[in-house]
Amino acid sequence: MSIRVLTADDQPLMRAAFRISLEREPDFELVGEASDGLQAVELAARLHPDVVLMDIRMPVMDGITATRRMTTTGNGAAPKVLVITTFDLDDYVVEALRAGASGFVLKDTTPEDLFTAIRVVAAGNALLSPAVTRRLLDRYAHRLPSIGPHESDRLDQLTPRELEVLGLVAKGFSNTQIGHALHLAESSVKTHVGHLLAKLGKADRVQLVVFAYESRLIQPGSI
Repeated sequence: MSIRVLTADDQPLMRAAFRISLEREPDFELVGEASDGLQAVELAARLHPDVVLMDIRMPVMDGITATRRMTTTGNGAAPKVLVITTFDLDDYVVEALRAGASGFVLKDTTPEDLFTAIRVVAAGNALLSPAVTRRLLDRYAHRLPSIGPHESDRLDQLTPRELEVLGLVAKGFSNTQIGHALHLAESSVKTHVGHLLAKLGKADRVQLVVFAYESRLIQPGSI
């Protein structure tokens, strides 16, 4: 079964490069190309891609706003967003993660690494490790807003054990490490992480890290 991909970039040469690269891979199907964020949102709603390759700086609507629109559709069919950026570890990457992106790659990455990234996020995994996300958020945590009333209500639904697991996920711990720290079987940790994703309405572990910072469960430099 092919991975349906939508590209969004305001540079025609970059869209052409994506097209040439993706079309040579048998497990990818390029379903559409957008030249700005608004067009990307409209095409995603109509074409239902599995993964969107999203540039950040685009006219009409930027990639961050477009990502937020796509990942908060509320119909359970939101695509995974892979941000393509020129700059590593900048404000835009943090904002894209907060908007719901599952990871990012640099524009000068190799085609092979890009293909791997697409497959990773299409499978429902985060491209960034929680530890990398934590380092990003440590750098920009002072700019993050607190969670709103709706998110606060979701936080109140977590059990004490789920809060413990969330705190360790946010610190970059693997399931195995969390199990050792809390004296739990790895299968139990996976169950708790699944409950966290469901209760908080998050797509992956990276989004759990972002939530932990915004809810002030984790403070910058706490490790």
